[in-house]
Amino acid sequence: LAGLRWSEIRDTPLNKEFIPILIYMRDVETFTEIYYKELRRTPTGNNPVIRRFMERWSAEEAEHGELLNRFLAEAGFPVGTNWQAAAKAAIPVRYTVENYLAGMLTNCFGRYFSGTHMVWGAINELTTLQGYRRLWQLAAHPVLEYLLRAIAREESAHANFYWHIARLHLERSTYARRLARFTISNFWTPVGQGAKPQHETNRLIRTLFEGRPGVSFFERTVSRRIKQLPGLDGLNTISETIAGIALDEEAPEHILAGNWMNAPSGG
Repeated sequence: LAGLRWSEIRDTPLNKEFIPILIYMRDVETFTEIYYKELRRTPTGNNPVIRRFMERWSAEEAEHGELLNRFLAEAGFPVGTNWQAAAKAAIPVRYTVENYLAGMLTNCFGRYFSGTHMVWGAINELTTLQGYRRLWQLAAHPVLEYLLRAIAREESAHANFYWHIARLHLERSTYARRLARFTISNFWTPVGQGAKPQHETNRLIRTLFEGRPGVSFFERTVSRRIKQLPGLDGLNTISETIAGIALDEEAPEHILAGNWMNAPSGG
């Protein structure tokens, strides 16, 4: 943080198309407090190792939100003095109710659902990490890149924790593997969707992972990593979802197979 040159932010104009992306990221980072409270109501959240990590995770994500908000302010975007409360107030009641009920349902599976929690967390943290990477590449703003690279270091640590704990849980139980695959295949949605409107989620995906190059980047850096987990090989749900939004069409078979080099042109 000491190396951040806040005063130089306005020296490089920021493309306005990235303002709503930064706001989305800022708000979702802030919502981590809510996700943490939800997880604490489950056996996963009561695991002492996971709980200790979650405390650090929640604090670091909150700081990420504050830093992104300051960048927006320094860039000349009016953020307001009570933006956290406004962002949380905009979360639909339906989302809150559904997540409360989902938490109660997962408790029925006890410790077997911990693998699913960790897989879901790994997907979202990897998506966030690579979303930041794409943003600093596309925005080409030196101060924003410096900030996002710093945040990405912590996001990488979060993603690694989720992925490795998921692997441990899935290795131990065939049932946990089947439960994780079923849940991700049928219920996974991109990070932030639900708490944020779907059209905002879609805009972020289309901006950061636009076209075949963007979807290819996502497949290489997120989906393939998840497919390495026990019981999740060949899982195409994540790629299908992102490709369906970023390409505005159903994901072609060559995308799901990972055969990017032979992708047809156009479209």
